[in-house]
Amino acid sequence: MNVSLFATCIVDMFQSNVGKSTVELLERLSCTVSFPKGQTCCGQPAYNSGYVKASKDTMKNTIRVFENAEVIVCPSGSCAYMLKEYVHIFKDEPIWQERAQRIADKTYELTQFIVEVLGIENVGAKLSGTATYHPSCHMTRLLKVQQAPMTLLKNVDGLEIIELPLKENCCGFGGTFSVKMGRISEQMVDEKVASVQQTNAHYLIGADGGCLLNIGGRIERQNLEVKTMHIAEVLNSR
Repeated sequence: MNVSLFATCIVDMFQSNVGKSTVELLERLSCTVSFPKGQTCCGQPAYNSGYVKASKDTMKNTIRVFENAEVIVCPSGSCAYMLKEYVHIFKDEPIWQERAQRIADKTYELTQFIVEVLGIENVGAKLSGTATYHPSCHMTRLLKVQQAPMTLLKNVDGLEIIELPLKENCCGFGGTFSVKMGRISEQMVDEKVASVQQTNAHYLIGADGGCLLNIGGRIERQNLEVKTMHIAEVLNSR
């Protein structure tokens, strides 16, 4: 299957290894992966901050870049959902709404694509130790991808998954929320880190880069011996 990778800003700027792991994993699963060079931000930060008109230019660029793709795969539940949200955002622009719908219909978060489209539940990954998984808000509540990550993680050889206490609670990132509401965000991420500590896990795994940056940064500041890993990195471990 021909896959067009939508890497996301965070992967591009901060987590390049996540993009590398995503490509290697998909190629190992017999996919042909391309990286459309015209891609930029999906527009979510500006849109969520109220800059609707300005963010639409970025969204239209994303539509133009990916509309001829066979399938779009994104290692972020948040950004994958944003591409599907275009349909609502362009409700008053019928031509762009139609083009947005074509994008939405073929966009998948990475684990969703592997389990639901490729029909694979065991990718042959190996990683020794204990891990807990943070289910990010957009991915579970809006994109509705809940089972696919756990299905894949439970089949990683050598990895024991421990359920995260209060797993449904937000980590406090929320994009610009963590900037505008810093003190509240700090309390939320402290609660999340405390939950991680309760598991005594070696690894904290997530599927959204923003959450991992937020939680991982707090873990580092507290000098805790917990390694944060994107699920793409885990599934690409051999």
